[in-house]
Amino acid sequence: MEKKDPAAVVLVVDDDPLVRKTLSVLAATFGLHCLVAADGVEALAVLQSTRVDLVLSDIVMPEMDGMDLLAHIREKHPGTDVIIATGYHARGNYAEVIKAGAIDFIKKPIDPAELEAKFARALRERAMVLRLEKLSREDTLTGLLNRRAFDDIFPAEVERASRQGYSLMLAMLDIDNFKEYNDTKGHQGGDRVLIYLATILRQCTRGSADKCFRFGGDEFALILPQTNADQGTEIVQRILLSFAEQQFGNTTLSIGLVSCHRNREVASEEDGVVMVRRADEAMYEAKKKGKNCLVINLAPDEEGQGGAYLGG
Repeated sequence: MEKKDPAAVVLVVDDDPLVRKTLSVLAATFGLHCLVAADGVEALAVLQSTRVDLVLSDIVMPEMDGMDLLAHIREKHPGTDVIIATGYHARGNYAEVIKAGAIDFIKKPIDPAELEAKFARALRERAMVLRLEKLSREDTLTGLLNRRAFDDIFPAEVERASRQGYSLMLAMLDIDNFKEYNDTKGHQGGDRVLIYLATILRQCTRGSADKCFRFGGDEFALILPQTNADQGTEIVQRILLSFAEQQFGNTTLSIGLVSCHRNREVASEEDGVVMVRRADEAMYEAKKKGKNCLVINLAPDEEGQGGAYLGG
């Protein structure tokens, strides 16, 4: 069997203690980390608290059977794959199970070689899907997240900040005079500028906490959770100065920085559009003020509301 990611987690769900023990030992011999649950209800508790890659569930169980568990996982935990196991005379067949959303089906008593092959295929396909999903959300030139990822992540970050009561800042950055530089130095020269800015963004932000995006063309975005206006200003000023020090011709940065507070009087999507528009407007205001600077626009209900200008 081919080597698997050691972080892969399998949850075995079966009301028979001997079956749970046997399958968990088998999973361990396959190089997987195995958790167990006696029924669907217990499995849901595990899924609520632990990341699970793959569930192997019996179809006939008390409290909540395998098909009900499958339906719940498809709705609440779409990132978890499911294989359904069933006895020869139990209800359910391959077509029903696959149509319901399972990725595979195995008959009991389970043959270890067949189980190993099914686990290997399921995890291989899962890894492929995750790689493709990552590529679809990543800018190929800079390695930053792309606009598609921003559209998914930003609303969730705003909701989380509102729910947990912490501040969130959004920055929009545009490279001044980039077209002129690109026309003079060629696309390779322009690409070097974009890659260098991406490097600066990573260096000046807080790893996995902050999110850096290539929004499109020569425009970039930053989502800064648990960051107030002073902290956000410090971060983007550091970016602005670091970029200016490199001296790519007459390119500089214009940056708009805004605070993001959820307005419950409007729909989430509409609220997000307003926040992004405020950041864009602040960025374009920076360009009007002569470029190479930062304009801050706090939310209307914040102390010190309105715009602030900080030259580069």
